[in-house]
Amino acid sequence: MLNKVIISGGGTGGHIYPAISIAQEIQRRFPEVEILFVGAKGKMEMQKVPKAGFEIKGLWISGLQRKLTVSNMLFPIKLGLSILRSFSILQKFKPDLVIGVGGFASGPLLYAASLKGLPTLIHEQNSYAGITNKWLSGKVKKICVAYDKMDRFFPKEKLMLTGNPVRKDIHNASEKRDKGIKHFNLDLSLKTILVVGGSLGARTINQSIKQNLDQLKSANVQVLWQTGGAYIDDLKALDGGCIHVYDFIYEMDLAFAVADLVISRAGASTISELSIVGKPAILVPSPNVAEDHQTKNALALTDKNAALLVKDIDAPEHLVDEALKLLNDEIQQQVYIDNICKLAMPNAVELIVDEALKLIKL
Repeated sequence: MLNKVIISGGGTGGHIYPAISIAQEIQRRFPEVEILFVGAKGKMEMQKVPKAGFEIKGLWISGLQRKLTVSNMLFPIKLGLSILRSFSILQKFKPDLVIGVGGFASGPLLYAASLKGLPTLIHEQNSYAGITNKWLSGKVKKICVAYDKMDRFFPKEKLMLTGNPVRKDIHNASEKRDKGIKHFNLDLSLKTILVVGGSLGARTINQSIKQNLDQLKSANVQVLWQTGGAYIDDLKALDGGCIHVYDFIYEMDLAFAVADLVISRAGASTISELSIVGKPAILVPSPNVAEDHQTKNALALTDKNAALLVKDIDAPEHLVDEALKLLNDEIQQQVYIDNICKLAMPNAVELIVDEALKLIKL
């Protein structure tokens, strides 16, 4: 019987939404289970997790910056205090199982849990392992990954290829096109480009769309555009006609359902969703992420001819041209669809929870 579980990590939607999916699967199997999240104070998990119906506690922790900053000088103090706070949380909550999904907070929490001898599992979403998970890899019992060849980062004997958890409503998105057209008030006769920059938005993608709006309008297509909250004030005035602007799209299943082409960053969760829904995609990896892992994620697809990559620096000049070219090339679209569907792992969350439960039995 599973009574209590802690899930730790966050920082971005790419960590948070898989964590929530794992929690929901555990809850589905064990309706009476208590689940506690541990995140980083001030990060988006502190809002997103309670909205999903779960309790969360925050640690005073942040990542190392690439230059000398006050935050970097405070890092050893933050880490030490967060480890002590983690021991306190573990002592009071007494979990049967601890799961880490990457991000700042999972480091001290999983480290403390491993020292206490608790069953511990981490999940790495990206094709290039994050610094926190690499640090934890020698301490935890099991490591679930979304890409092959991850033994270059982690002990091979601990690895399990599971894929990335994807929200359940995404799985049957293809059946919701009519509902999506109505929901977003789209024109059924026009092809639709879905533009998403991740949960926080993407400056380069937004600028690339904005400066080429006339070209998009003259091409007789419609654009469903998630700008991110930080950019909506500058871009909301562009909403109207065939351009549909949102700061955040909560109904991503409907957005995927109506999309003929997707333009997005190359976050692990987005790529997993694209493989499930089987959509042709243009990936614009963010250059501002640790270890340039989004480029490595995108290359894992382009190497299999499963998507098109446009570099961030090239996007303002070439992104819209490439999008319209692909939108009119049904043969290449089908190649991308066929190949990206081969990468889908629709049972990822079930496999991760299965591995976690094995640790308890051991």
